[in-house]
Amino acid sequence: MSTGLMIDVAGLTAHAREHLGYTEWRSLTQEQVDRFADLTEDHNPIHIDPEHAKASPFGTTIVHGYFTVAMLAPLINELLSVEGASTSINYGIDKLRFPSPVPVGARFRCGAELAEVTEIMGGVQIRVAAVVWVEGITKPALVAECLFRHYA
Repeated sequence: MSTGLMIDVAGLTAHAREHLGYTEWRSLTQEQVDRFADLTEDHNPIHIDPEHAKASPFGTTIVHGYFTVAMLAPLINELLSVEGASTSINYGIDKLRFPSPVPVGARFRCGAELAEVTEIMGGVQIRVAAVVWVEGITKPALVAECLFRHYA
């Protein structure tokens, strides 16, 4: 883990509005993207056909936006580990956007902030503001506010 916060449920409130740092760089291969296409039945050529993608505005195949979303779970887990919860769940995503693509094979990482901690019955709900960056590209690839619930 490059940076990150390991905390119990009760300690989350003290870290509201705190930047959690950045993950290690990662990349996704064409084989992984092809498998995601098979699982989701999304075989858009921009994702799976390198020859077709060469003629696109991106010049190469790009990772599915929802594959990038699916990567948020391991990316955020690298930055924030909530310990001692009896149950932890992904509660949803607010304000999801894909300002620029993730080219297949490009290195990307996530930066995140623990934007908000709210008490709920039996635990807390947290809002994590996550931004996925592609190496060498100034516009983010993904911006999202992720909601998680952690029960004591």
